[in-house]
Amino acid sequence: MKLVLTFALLLQSIAMTSGFKSQQLKYPRVRDAYAEKEQVILEVLEGKNIKVDQLEVYLRAFKFGKSIQLWGKNKTDNRYKLLKEYKVCRKSGQLGPKRKQGDLQVPEGFYYIDRFNPASNFHLSLGINYPNQSDKILADQNHPGGDIFIHGACVTVGCLPITDELIKELYLFCVEAKNNGQKHIPVHIFPAKLSDKNIEVLLSKYQEDTDKINLWKALKVAYDKFNSSKQVPRVKFLTNGLHQVE
Repeated sequence: MKLVLTFALLLQSIAMTSGFKSQQLKYPRVRDAYAEKEQVILEVLEGKNIKVDQLEVYLRAFKFGKSIQLWGKNKTDNRYKLLKEYKVCRKSGQLGPKRKQGDLQVPEGFYYIDRFNPASNFHLSLGINYPNQSDKILADQNHPGGDIFIHGACVTVGCLPITDELIKELYLFCVEAKNNGQKHIPVHIFPAKLSDKNIEVLLSKYQEDTDKINLWKALKVAYDKFNSSKQVPRVKFLTNGLHQVE
């Protein structure tokens, strides 16, 4: 009986996951995006020897330099490959994490996609789970802010806009990954590409700001680990709001 129940739950889970793309296709903007961009997506994946029905993705965003890297792999692969890099068309705030509603800051840290909005005010949008466990400790306890998205259009008060044309592509890559069963699509947001030279400059310029320094040191570890292994590092959120990167 227990085996039958377990199998039934597994089938239910598979049905729910495989239906995500179908649910998204109920929305006109998603259908239009597939009509325009599906062939582009398939060609990008084919060029990297990745099957669309095996796709998993990982996003790295860089505030200085204004870009979002899309990395992908087959489920059975160990290493991610760079698929595309999208230009962020408008910036908001300064370097450093978001700590309060209305500060105009784009968050920095370790996040994942927690929402797909196919009827966004900014064409299509991918929600980021700010505030994360660290932010809930270190940000303003009453008004940390929220509703941070990667979206279309070219306006922002703390989000990452990449224009309507580019969000169509990125959104669909993420839909395919979600449809394949990827529960969490990681999004790591860095102040800049954290080369040894860049981190040295940042740590020197902001040496009195321990909030930034602590976060950037953890981001640097994650940045280097991924560059070396092409595997998404594991991040543990500590009770003091800091991070342990493994």
